[in-house]
Amino acid sequence: MSQYIAFEYLPTELLSDILGSCPDIPSLLALASTCRTLHNAYQRRKIVYLEQATESQYGPLQDAIQLVTQNPSQGAHARRTVPLSIPLIKDVMRVGLVAARWEDIYPSKHWHENYENRRLLRPDERRSLRRALYRLWLYDEAFHTPTHCSRYTRMSPENLHNRALLLHNWSNIELAEVADASAMLRQVLRANVCPSNGIIAAKFRKRFPDTNHQLLFNVHLNYPPPNVPLFSPYTQSTITSQNPQASFETQYKHYAKYRPTAYHEPGCEGWGDDTDHYFVLEDMLKLSPKQILELKEHAVTKLQVQSYVSQHGGDWFHNNGQHFGQTMDFVLKERGVDAEDFANAMDDGLLGIAKDRTDTGYVEKLIEEQETG
Repeated sequence: MSQYIAFEYLPTELLSDILGSCPDIPSLLALASTCRTLHNAYQRRKIVYLEQATESQYGPLQDAIQLVTQNPSQGAHARRTVPLSIPLIKDVMRVGLVAARWEDIYPSKHWHENYENRRLLRPDERRSLRRALYRLWLYDEAFHTPTHCSRYTRMSPENLHNRALLLHNWSNIELAEVADASAMLRQVLRANVCPSNGIIAAKFRKRFPDTNHQLLFNVHLNYPPPNVPLFSPYTQSTITSQNPQASFETQYKHYAKYRPTAYHEPGCEGWGDDTDHYFVLEDMLKLSPKQILELKEHAVTKLQVQSYVSQHGGDWFHNNGQHFGQTMDFVLKERGVDAEDFANAMDDGLLGIAKDRTDTGYVEKLIEEQETG
């Protein structure tokens, strides 16, 4: 007599437990395709099993749903309860794939200086990062818009109150996680998407230590772009938001960005000195995590970045930085938390997604101030 029991003879409860324990959607679909018994069991409770797999792979599911169902007719702070469906799960998967890509990028940016401490994120830290990205993305979709980013009304009491309502849904610890995710995006913009003149010069010297070439920064301000061949960085690219993957597939992809040629000056890739660069980063932080990821992975030259950004904003976008930091400081002040101490705790690794050390006293103090605030 065989020692093994075939799937078709297992109780329904065991089949349900097996299907419900799949860690991700591909594993669930692969398991449901192995035999007719499992396929029939999967079809009977498809939405339930997909919900469990989506929660495990891309959760927290509720925060992802808040993001994909955001619309102007409802306040961003309102908790929306919607019935789960296949189209909704597909929308969650789209934002979840973006968040999963940031999970791989986070360690190199979080520990970009003290790289001896660099490590992979634990499962609970990956979940916290996804949650922070969904919430920051929701804030971008709801409030980094022409209406809420007007230079004249962005800090009006009414607009500030509307933005603070969303942040009040999150605890002080969760606010620190969102701020940590925002710091990661800033670091990616600073190092990869919009490098300053100083960063361009440092990378150029690292790649070509023996060259005598002198970089020319901001030369385009005095001399208009010449008539040059199509592969020149001065040429306008054809990046489109409808199909960014295809539009970024140009000859720039394998172009030596830092190699000086007769048609390319590496200095033109710089985004200004430290002061100008700070305001550029503030503007660019209004982009969503998905948009920043597209620029990091596909945009090579400065003009490609400028062309992409010009399609996502008008006059309101430029010289008009993000306001998430100001809104968070306002919420912390309402709760009685010192914003400077809060920022120092994040710099020291006490708060954030991946904590370098623990101080239960400060964390307990934050929880107490939130409850009494």
